[in-house]
Amino acid sequence: MATTHPFSGKILDETALQLGEGPTYDAATDTAWWFNILGKELHELQLTSGRKTVHKLPFMASVLARIDDERQLIASEHGLFLRQIATGELTHHADFEPGMPGNRSNDGRVHASGALWIGTMGKSAEDGAGGIYHVANGTVTTLFDNISIPNSICFSPNGTTAYYTDTKVNRLMSVAVDPATGLPIAKPSILVDASDDEAGIDGSVCDKNGDIWNAKWGAGSVARYSASGQLLERYSVPGLQTTCPAFIGKNADRLLVTSAFDGMADAGLAPDALQGATFDLGIEVNGVHDFAYRLS
Repeated sequence: MATTHPFSGKILDETALQLGEGPTYDAATDTAWWFNILGKELHELQLTSGRKTVHKLPFMASVLARIDDERQLIASEHGLFLRQIATGELTHHADFEPGMPGNRSNDGRVHASGALWIGTMGKSAEDGAGGIYHVANGTVTTLFDNISIPNSICFSPNGTTAYYTDTKVNRLMSVAVDPATGLPIAKPSILVDASDDEAGIDGSVCDKNGDIWNAKWGAGSVARYSASGQLLERYSVPGLQTTCPAFIGKNADRLLVTSAFDGMADAGLAPDALQGATFDLGIEVNGVHDFAYRLS
């Protein structure tokens, strides 16, 4: 039986977000970034100084990736955009679902090759409305279709395995990929079958040991799985609707976790002051910084 650890961390940001998601960290500036997807906001927290900035966006966005010291990549409901860090100026980069205004981006992450995996979903989480795509320097390749809520996109430390889920199906999938490109080279297989679990498999990151840290939507926790799919331990989080973790700190030895209050009233739950807040899990981890998106 896996041990469940009580929360021993701290609140990084108490702002209650309707749908906090897509956290990442830029080691060059010691800055954490994450989104309030439904609120069309990009949140920036400089960890050394504690300076917090909220950037308004013209669209719903969900994934941010570093390109270089001056630019970032943003995945949004309108496609991929390059963002100038200093000014916030946005330039269109690529479309992954042209002609599908009913969809938006959701979970995603950059592979060691510099290619992005990005998932999409219907804005009302319609069954099978979305997909998962591979984007390399603006070239889009469809990987998986008929996806309802794409999540848990992350990669083994050697870049040979990718993980993902459809939260409505609630099975964490594993697939072998080419470490040079991030493209699948085999059929996916089930790593963790949580189809009977009330808690949803949401966002994940993979550490240097190959362990997968997964946010459990509805359970207020982060679960750590081995590369073989064994549940090793759980860590409680005050935000019941835990959405996504990210390794933060110069040594990637801390874990940031976002959460959401969206839908709590509909589910008969009473949100308190910590629902939708952003947390530091308060434990030492052996993490890996996110890779930069590569522009040739």
